[in-house]
Amino acid sequence: MRKKLIATMMAAVMTAGLITGCGSDGGKTTSGGGSSSKGGNETITLKLFSNLPDRKNGQGLVEQKIIDEYMEANKNIKIEVEALDEEAYKTKFKAYAMDDMPDVVSIWGQPSFLDEVLAAGTLAELNESDYSDYKFVEGSLEGFKKNGSLYGLPRNTDIAVFYYNEKMFNDNGWTVPETYDDLLSLSDKINDAGITPVAMDGGDGWPMAIYLTDLAFRIEGPAVADKINEAVAKGDFTDEVFSDATSLLVKSAKAGLFQKGYDSQDYGTAMNLFTNGQAAMFYMGTWESSMATNEDIPKDIRENIRVFVMPSVSGGTAKNTDLAAWNGGGYAVSQGCQNKEEAIKFLNYMYQPDKLSKYGWENGVGLSAQDQTSYTTGNETELQKQIMSLLTNATSMSGTPINDCGPSAFKTVIESEIQNVSNGTTSIDDFLLTIGKSCQ
Repeated sequence: MRKKLIATMMAAVMTAGLITGCGSDGGKTTSGGGSSSKGGNETITLKLFSNLPDRKNGQGLVEQKIIDEYMEANKNIKIEVEALDEEAYKTKFKAYAMDDMPDVVSIWGQPSFLDEVLAAGTLAELNESDYSDYKFVEGSLEGFKKNGSLYGLPRNTDIAVFYYNEKMFNDNGWTVPETYDDLLSLSDKINDAGITPVAMDGGDGWPMAIYLTDLAFRIEGPAVADKINEAVAKGDFTDEVFSDATSLLVKSAKAGLFQKGYDSQDYGTAMNLFTNGQAAMFYMGTWESSMATNEDIPKDIRENIRVFVMPSVSGGTAKNTDLAAWNGGGYAVSQGCQNKEEAIKFLNYMYQPDKLSKYGWENGVGLSAQDQTSYTTGNETELQKQIMSLLTNATSMSGTPINDCGPSAFKTVIESEIQNVSNGTTSIDDFLLTIGKSCQ
């Protein structure tokens, strides 16, 4: 991403009537009510489709808190939530896109997801000027636009990291690796201790594609974004940065860096290995930083969770302050929503600076796509402070991970084939040829 984005981040660290909403239960509704009304007091039902099934922790907790506050302030608004884990969510989103899309939906501001959705006319256009004082980080809205029009709002600034158990490291005399060779050497020591080095969600494919992007970024530096876009456009991944990064991934899996069966195990399984103390590290995005405040995780683990970024690769050009980071998920309003005005009012309420961004920070939920500077108190968790430090010291960001840079067919292929290449079922050359063909 542009230096300007980095600089900004661093500086920031109803008249009564019968109207049926997109996902409504067919009850009587009006065009307003409460503080958002134009008159009338009959119930408007809005449906929110979310990829945050855990409503007691993390981003799901924050989302539900805002929903509850909005309904309390707007007595005639009823918001029904359907929440699924990410993979199930994306599958059902495609079904909803064919018919009866809920009013407010989770989306991702990346080509693999958004291009087809916008081409189908599924999302409502938003008025960008409405958000001039919402403190969005410079450049963070760009992925949610098409032909200059805005169709969604970003929620996060995501950084790919290795979470690690600091107490476990200290107890065993392990040190945070500075180079990738160090990481592989550390992996041998951890395996010798009967512990999994890195918990990896390989069953879903996309975390491994992010890992591959991270490796390519370490090798090529910020220039890798242009190489990825060019490779997707041409359907040609013969540039050596892709073969080198894939070779490192294969080498890592063969060396036992990940748990046995990583290539078929899902998000929850990988995360549980780490939070139960069976894995020393967990590769995932900073959206999971609320692990440090999750009381379902044993205290001696949650209070000792720390992070480090992908170590430098021998011969690579990236600095340790160059981050594999991007603006990821967010929200949008359905184009077919009959209560569109009310749905947009709710969306705008969510994004008021003292809502999503503030509550997210107070609950240790990763990093917002909005300026969070004024919410820091010094009482944050050590994990939260560490992640903010990564951001404020960033010299560049990688941008969208490789799997989300092309059409949906490319995303599907790379996220399935990456499992096969990593475990040796498919050769590196065949992998690169196959993902290239999927772009054509």
